[in-house]
Amino acid sequence: MSPEMSALQEQILKLKEEKRAIILAHNYQRDEVQDIADFVGDSLELSRRASAIDCNMIVFCGVNFMAESASILSPEKTVLLPERAALCPMADMIHVDSPRPVRTSFPGFDNPPPYVFPPEYSLRDIKKKYPGVPVVAYVNTTADIKAESDICCTSANVVKVVESLPGDEVICIPDKNLSLWAQRNTKKRVIAWDGYCNIHERVTTHDVEAARAAYPNALLMAHPECRIEVLEKADHVTSTSGMLRFAKSSSAREFIVGTEIGLMHRMRKENPEKLFYPLRKDMICPNMKKTTLKSVIRAFQENTYLIKVPEHIRVPAKKALDRMLAIK
Repeated sequence: MSPEMSALQEQILKLKEEKRAIILAHNYQRDEVQDIADFVGDSLELSRRASAIDCNMIVFCGVNFMAESASILSPEKTVLLPERAALCPMADMIHVDSPRPVRTSFPGFDNPPPYVFPPEYSLRDIKKKYPGVPVVAYVNTTADIKAESDICCTSANVVKVVESLPGDEVICIPDKNLSLWAQRNTKKRVIAWDGYCNIHERVTTHDVEAARAAYPNALLMAHPECRIEVLEKADHVTSTSGMLRFAKSSSAREFIVGTEIGLMHRMRKENPEKLFYPLRKDMICPNMKKTTLKSVIRAFQENTYLIKVPEHIRVPAKKALDRMLAIK
């Protein structure tokens, strides 16, 4: 580690103590940002952990919806997102009302940059088209979408959530690939939204074949945000947390990792005797990489960027999360 990096980390540790803060970092963050975090994990896991810790401030190194989830579960704490432009394109592919081709405001943000949406439909349009059909919102959604939904899900529990609901149909938003994966594993009809993660969506079966040829002894793990034809060729389909558990428990020594490459930093730290290869070398989320050590220092020093979900959105959004957490 360079002397400059060490000095930045030392400064962050001092500021964290002064502010009675904790630092959360998503599995896709830069290596050095993960290394200064108190906890590294997936978005919901981190928010739940932070809600149980006695602190004044949460600095969430991730993207916008993750900091919103922390605010939903910890309304009494100051929640900061170090980079205001760290948005999630997939989460922002769905909006509550229509038409709104350009999103100019996010719950909890002060003057965020605009983001362009597909203007054809809104969540309320879909609910009108399928009256009474429950809405399952992936946790990778903004707070206002969660508030408009019946229940949340993660990539790990989507099938269990779908199965828990009454009736023969569910609306699943916003990731079409996760919805198709759920459809493969349930007899219910899953009505999917046409959203996607541009990092996982780019993976093709050709990439799978190339990776298997390059690493013939490796097991392939794939995230459910990948296309269904890619998932069908994987040895194990699971969330980021599931990949970490699988890599640790498996007797295999080599793995192809079908998700954002930031996860491999933690995998290598936890399994130094094993080898991990990216399914594609360009599985890099530019929004996740916007946060740097300097971003974290600025967040502490300037109290930016404050995320506070308004109560009229926070309360129903929390109900959707709580309904999911109540499922055993």
